[in-house]
Parts: sequence; C-alpha cells; structure tokens
Amino acid sequence: MSAAGGGAPAIRAAFKDAAISALVALGLFGAMLGLKTEATPAGIVLLPRPDLLAYVVAAVFFGRLLRLSVRSSNPAGYQMNRVLAEGLTHAGRYVAPALLLLAVTLPFIVGRYGIDLGILVLTYVMLGWGLNIVVGLAGLLDLGYVAFYAVGAYSYALLAQTFGLGFWTCLPLAGILAALWGVLLGFPVLRLRGDYLAIVTLAFGEIIRVLLVNSVSVTGGPNGISGIPRPTLFGLQFSMAGGDGTFAGFVQSHGFPSFEASPTHRVAFLYYVILGLALLTNWVTLRLRRVALGRAWEALREDEVACRSLGINVTVTKLTAFAIGAGFGGLAGAFFATRAAFISPESFTFFESAIVLAIVVLGGLGSQLGVALAALVMIGGLEAFRDLQDYRLLIFGSAMVLTMVLRPRGLVSGRTPSVALGKRHEISAELVAEGRG
Repeated sequence: MSAAGGGAPAIRAAFKDAAISALVALGLFGAMLGLKTEATPAGIVLLPRPDLLAYVVAAVFFGRLLRLSVRSSNPAGYQMNRVLAEGLTHAGRYVAPALLLLAVTLPFIVGRYGIDLGILVLTYVMLGWGLNIVVGLAGLLDLGYVAFYAVGAYSYALLAQTFGLGFWTCLPLAGILAALWGVLLGFPVLRLRGDYLAIVTLAFGEIIRVLLVNSVSVTGGPNGISGIPRPTLFGLQFSMAGGDGTFAGFVQSHGFPSFEASPTHRVAFLYYVILGLALLTNWVTLRLRRVALGRAWEALREDEVACRSLGINVTVTKLTAFAIGAGFGGLAGAFFATRAAFISPESFTFFESAIVLAIVVLGGLGSQLGVALAALVMIGGLEAFRDLQDYRLLIFGSAMVLTMVLRPRGLVSGRTPSVALGKRHEISAELVAEGRG
C-alpha cells in the first residue's frame, strides 16, 4: 500500500491518513462551500449546501487514499527520477523552440483578445524569470517582488510626464532605479534566511505600496497616474487618425495607400515589445548561470556555510541577485505602465507577488522552461475559467494542490550542472536535495 509496508497495519495507516485529510478539508471548506449567501426581501440569509461540501470532502478522502496506494517504495527510485529528468530535458529541446515559434507568430493567427492575453502571459513570464534569479538560482525567498514592479512602473510614468522622455529612454532608467531599490532591500537582509527573509521582503512590498498611496503630491495617491505616454516605433505613433508621424501614415506614404489604421497594430507592437523584453531576460539569465556569478548563486542556494568556506563573497552574491532580479522587474513594470496608460497602488498588491512566486515554484525552481509553462498554465488557465467566477479561484487552487502533490518540485524540476567532467547529465531535483548532485 505504501512505504510503511504491506498488510493490515499499512491499510489502517492509509485510511487514518485519508480520514485526517478529509477532516482538514471539512474545516477549510466548511464555511466557503457549505454555506451560501443569498439576498432576500428580509435581508441576506445563509443557505446550507451539504451536498457540495460532501462531494469535496469525499473527493479529498478518496484522492488521498489513491495517492497513498500508488506511492512506490522502489529502491531504484533515484534512477527512475534521473530517467524522468533526462526525458524532460530531451522534450524541452523541442518544446522550447515550439513555444518560441508560437510566440513569434501569435499576432498573425489570433485576434485582439488573443494578443491581449499573450501580452498578459508574457508579462508574467518576464516577472517569473526575474524572480527566478532571486528564488530559483540564489535561493532567497522574496515575497515582495511586486515592489520592484511598482518602482519600474512609477519611475517610467514620472520620468515620462515630468521630463517629457520617451519610452525607450525611460525603460533602462526604470530598470536601473528598480535595481537600486533591490540593493537597498538587500543590505538589511544580508544576515536573514528562510522565514525571516520572507517576512522582511513581504514588509518591504507593503511599505512601497503604502508610500505610493500616501505620497499624493508625487504619485497621485490612490487616484494613481493617468495619461502615461505610449511607446513609439522609430518615432512613429500608433494613432487611429493616421496622418504624418503615425505608423499608418508612414506605410501609406511608402507604397501602400490602402493601408488603414487599426488599434490592433498598437496592440501587436506592444506584444512584440514585451516578447523582446522577456527574451532578453531569458538570454541574460542563461548567460549569467554559466559564469562565476551564476555558479555562486547556485552555491549560495545549496549551502551558505559551504559557500563561505569556498571563499565566495556572500554579500556581493546576495546583492547582485536582488539587484538583477529587481532590474528585470522594473523593466516589466515600465512596460505595464505604458501598456495600461494608467497605474495606481491597487495594481501592485501582495496578490501579484504571490502569483509570480507561485509561477516560479510551480514551474520548478531554477527552470526557465518550467516558469514559462507555469505562467502559460496559470494565467491562461485563469482566463479559461473566466465564465465560472464563483469557482474560478477554487478550481485554480485545487489544480495547484494537485500539481504539487504529483510534482512537488515543480513541472520541470531537474537541473543541469553548470560545470561537468565530460558529458553533462540532467540531475533530478531529489538527488540534488539529497546532496548527491
């Protein structure tokens, strides 16, 4: 039945475990699913829904029982994990180019809604890759990553409106300012690890949000900033009116007089902008992993004490991870500001940090392909259940729990060593966690 052994004791232990899981589900979902509020002439009343609650509790009980029944105690498990990791690596060689080809051709095969959804997914892909540097490579748990996202957005909005600078000028400045804030966060948390680091970074994210709300004279406070300039293509604006200085006017004056202005042109241009920024993030991250700095991040993630004993400067290693990860978050924030043309503190809540962190963990810590797949599943999956507003987050949470039960280390959990003697072999996450990689 399970690793505990065979026979009646194992069966009793499995049923006891499943019963405890069902009781926990009853406590968690008793009020959320067992009761429903309904407006009546006499006021709001609570209506019981015992059938739905019973179905969910029974599903948890039998699901846990099934999980325990198929759990293997095979001593060759490590070899099986290695084979699985190798298979995922070979599959990734085909999946990654296929996803890239799909991303490049997406505006030509879908409509306006599909392009907007692609922009949203790519934004979270870029945020996930940026946070993956801090969490996946350096092993520093950051719950306030949305703060750098907000710094980039507000930096671009204030620079563009105050000094009249364009998007392409403000974009690197927003990234640099966000990186500086990353260094400022890194200094106070140099000696913190684990839960303590998570609490401090969470507080940092909330501090930034409170500052944005209360600095009314600078940030507009709760009202936010509107009228943020849109990006241009070599000085050409995307305007429905057409004419000189616009993309449609330029095309019309160069041999295509029948070309008409369309709002889809601007959306497609924004799509390729965020696609380029995401690919830049991926390219820089992959290059950094192969140099001494990237290997220092991975050493810090595995064992900080051993990292110090090797002569690695832990202070510089942590600060660079925070700074580079924050810089990419700032670039994503600047794009968010120019795409929406309006920002407010409500766009940068802890829920955004939680989503990005969930993407990194679900995809697999340190895996670039895994983060991209997780963002596609999570963000695209939420849109697929938009019609089920009452159960949208419940379905999403259930899917997350199921995925983490089946793949507790993420969708793509294997790791390829940066340096190897001879041929590189994919190492399963279980072996790395055991110190055997």
